Amino acid sequence: MKKTLFEQYMNNEIAFDEFNKQVDCICEGSSQYNDFGLSESEFILYQQLGQDGLDNIIAARKHKLEIIQNWKKFFREEIAESHRKNTKKLEHLNEFNLNPFLDSYKANILLGDGSSKSKATALVYARVLGTSINTTFGTKLQKFCSNILSGFASTTSGIDIEFEDFTDGRKKYCQIKAGPNTINKDDVKTISDHFSGVKNLARTNNLNIGFNDLIVGVFYGKEKDLSNHYKKIQEVYPVYIGQDFWFRLTGDADFYNELTAAIDEVAAEYDGRALLNSVIEKLAIEIDKAEL
Repeated sequence: MKKTLFEQYMNNEIAFDEFNKQVDCICEGSSQYNDFGLSESEFILYQQLGQDGLDNIIAARKHKLEIIQNWKKFFREEIAESHRKNTKKLEHLNEFNLNPFLDSYKANILLGDGSSKSKATALVYARVLGTSINTTFGTKLQKFCSNILSGFASTTSGIDIEFEDFTDGRKKYCQIKAGPNTINKDDVKTISDHFSGVKNLARTNNLNIGFNDLIVGVFYGKEKDLSNHYKKIQEVYPVYIGQDFWFRLTGDADFYNELTAAIDEVAAEYDGRALLNSVIEKLAIEIDKAEL
């Protein structure tokens, strides 16, 4: 198959001037981006930044492949493994804050009886499928930034990553957060203070950094789901979430879906039924002994 114009440039088979010349010869039309191997958003970046734009695209494409592979590895080794270890701990009754008014009720709602095993099942399911995995995901996020997004790592105090935004070609200084409800009131002040520090640094060093260049990037979710704490930040600084954030970072409008699909592949490797059954059986024995 014949290489696209961009592939030839990427492989150093043609210089930028030749790439530019051939692009100018391509007639305008909806198919032009495929004709020389760029997506529409990549083409816009190329128009804005020229050779720097093409070099950003090359770097972004390499980063995307690395992110997908490293994300799958990270999920297996960090998130899934931590979740397994935390689940194993739940065979002991002292891992739970029991509520004598509700534990029997929850067991009946779930399984139709108030036996020790049903109580154990209700307790374990709520933890394993709720707070445990959500907490693990959130606490591992900073490590994810350091390991998986190392290609974008920032040396600026209080900033997680720096990248060229594919929508406007400007450099963004970004703090990463997990989801639409994962910050509190104190975090709002911390984020604002960090951004103020960057603005002061920019003034001292005569750097062109605007308010719209200081952003919060939220890994997953949708704009409509952002908490009031994020909305408070939005009064001054942009908050980009889910698909919009990943598009700005990679230039690929479908990359967010590729990330979730990658974890779907990893999820298919796991069957936790045996572990859950073992934990529930042992917890039920402790509940019996405690005469709850």
